[in-house]
Amino acid sequence: MSLGDKISNKADEFKGRAKEKAGDATDDESLQAEGAADQSKAGMKQAGENIKDAAGDAKKAVTD
Repeated sequence: MSLGDKISNKADEFKGRAKEKAGDATDDESLQAEGAADQSKAGMKQAGENIKDAAGDAKKAVTD
């Protein structure tokens, strides 16, 4: 996974966390839910990238 992907995923996670906290502060359930969803989406993207990295590492180990 590239450094850019890692940074992007962390930025998305941070934005989601900020939205959720803003929703908590304003009692806005919609904003809380949107923030939680953004965090989940960033986590899933990160997991997908980790799987791709593991597959690439396994392929490299077999071919080397």
